[in-house]
Amino acid sequence: IPSVSNIVPESCLLIVVGLLVGGLIKGVGQKPPILNSDIFFLFLLPPIILDAGYFLPLRQFTENLGTILIFAVVGTLWNAFFLGGLMYAVCQLGGPGLNHIGLLANLLFGSIISAVDPVAVLAVFEEIHINELLHILVFGESLLNDAVTVVLYHLFEEFAAFEQVTIIDIILGFLSFFVVSLGGVFVGVIYGVIAAFTSRFTSHIRVIEPLFVFLYSYMAYLSAELFHLSGIMALIASGVVMRPYVEANISHKSHTTIKYFLKMWSSVSETLIFIFLGVSTVAGHHYWNWTFVISTLLFCLIARVLGVLVLTWFINKFRIVKLTPKDQFIIAYGGLRGAIAFSLCYLLDYKHFGMRDMFLTAIITVIFFTVFVQGMTIRPLVDLLAVKKKQETKRSINEEIHTQFLDHLLTGIEDICGHYGHHHWKDKLNRFNKKYVKKCLIAGERSKEPQLIAFYHKMEMKQAIELVESGGLGKVPSAVSTVSIQNVNPKTLPVERILPALSKDKEEEIYKILRNNLQKTRQRLQSYNRHTLVADPYEEAWNQMLLRRQKARQLEQKMNNYLTVPARKLDSPTMSRARIGSDPLAYEPKTDSENVPIITIDPASPQSPESVDLVNEEPRACGGLPPSPEEDEEGLVMRAQEPSSPGTDDVFTPGTDEGPSNQRMLRCLSDPGPPPEPEEEEPFIPKGQ
Repeated sequence: IPSVSNIVPESCLLIVVGLLVGGLIKGVGQKPPILNSDIFFLFLLPPIILDAGYFLPLRQFTENLGTILIFAVVGTLWNAFFLGGLMYAVCQLGGPGLNHIGLLANLLFGSIISAVDPVAVLAVFEEIHINELLHILVFGESLLNDAVTVVLYHLFEEFAAFEQVTIIDIILGFLSFFVVSLGGVFVGVIYGVIAAFTSRFTSHIRVIEPLFVFLYSYMAYLSAELFHLSGIMALIASGVVMRPYVEANISHKSHTTIKYFLKMWSSVSETLIFIFLGVSTVAGHHYWNWTFVISTLLFCLIARVLGVLVLTWFINKFRIVKLTPKDQFIIAYGGLRGAIAFSLCYLLDYKHFGMRDMFLTAIITVIFFTVFVQGMTIRPLVDLLAVKKKQETKRSINEEIHTQFLDHLLTGIEDICGHYGHHHWKDKLNRFNKKYVKKCLIAGERSKEPQLIAFYHKMEMKQAIELVESGGLGKVPSAVSTVSIQNVNPKTLPVERILPALSKDKEEEIYKILRNNLQKTRQRLQSYNRHTLVADPYEEAWNQMLLRRQKARQLEQKMNNYLTVPARKLDSPTMSRARIGSDPLAYEPKTDSENVPIITIDPASPQSPESVDLVNEEPRACGGLPPSPEEDEEGLVMRAQEPSSPGTDDVFTPGTDEGPSNQRMLRCLSDPGPPPEPEEEEPFIPKGQ
């Protein structure tokens, strides 16, 4: 029923189905099954987290990792202590039914209910198609806050059994956060490397390749849970580490199997979790206390809104792309709670926590409110606020290549500026990965030969084999190309050639290969920054050559002004006759001979006078020195230009002395100035006529 599913999220419908099934079972006199915590944590949760970690959008995740960590760690701690402290105050003021609940029990309750649930976030956010930034911020927070939740949960659970909590216990509890989070990541990385190394040797058993991905991921989760580390962090780390190497080693069919099996497995787990939530609501023991339940719901919303506003104000001081008020509202509104809180509360021991039933009732109320009310209203609110949606179309190969090019450019800018940002460290990690890790974890020539060339060779050989099998050739050499085959046995093409249709999988593979290989920038031999720039040996000579050319052009411009005879401004014939008629003797044309240099030409020169030696003329004309009498008598000597040796610059020929006095310049002296226009008459009548 699309009209219903467009309004109500799938998770809400599944909870309603669970409520109906639980009521039906109870109606026939049977006891409905309750969501057992061991079943939830061991079998239902890992597929969802592995699917999220294996297909995690790594670029958006790493670019916003600082923001995600602040929301996940600081935000969850704020929610837990704010909620726990206020609920303790409510219990002290709430009457006889709540007075016996102590501070530790309230803090434990706050740590359980404060964490955003990844299952609920995935179920709602994937349906509203929110933009990548908001999706990765809320979903990344829900994944990484698991470490904080696990630490606080076990910490307060153990403190409840102590007679007295000392300062040392609190310090050890604070340090256990780093052990739990970093330990989980370390376990996941170890199993991810082992999975990638194992996939090197599976080329002859392609059928069981997907099994290794699931097996090592699940072992990472179980190993982390065994030592009370964060199993969710271990699953995410193993999925992120193993994916690039495993996909380079396994076949395309195995990759498709992993993709669809993970999607199916996580979808089944999600469905079972929400149905069991509904059934457990009907089947569980509840203790309703209006004051406690309403206070919990109200303080959950207040803590979430205050935490997001304060943390975003702090984060925006360091972010280039600021989080707008609309983004802050969606982040605060998207803090959904789910089955993890329910299962953690169900694990509590009645011996130390006699109020477990009341905690369960309050948690189920908060889960129902966030999933139903917030989950159903977030889609209309996103449309109302005109929040940017996710692009449904894939980015083109051109966009992918330009994105990689800009990453490389930003890395170079950071190196030159001496600023070691995340582009710099990403580049270092990529170089280390290419130089050492890929050679160990990727099989055969794939770690060395570019994937594009390998793919071309594979297609070429496949085409040759198909041609031989079809009987087109009697004998084909082993290393034969498609072009040579077509030359040996050319085929007459039909008038309308039908191109073979590419399958979706093949198109995806070609797209991925082109995206990864079309942008291969020139790798630097060594790192550089603005303090240790390596001098270019050709740079100084090139600069000298440019300077000499510039001086030569300036000198040529000055000599143009110096040697060219300026043309007289001619009067019209009528004006000339009027002047001559009024005073013939006064109007006598005079040439500016004193301003024109005397040019002496050797008539016996074997070459035409095409060059002027400016050795002696240049200091006089351009340097501002007074001419000597000998030079004045001699005039400007014109010499033939010697033929230049091959390879020299045609504008200048540098001699032993690099100064401007040894420069030779081409100069045409045959132009005495602009000639008079032919149709005009002579401007004067010579004397004596």
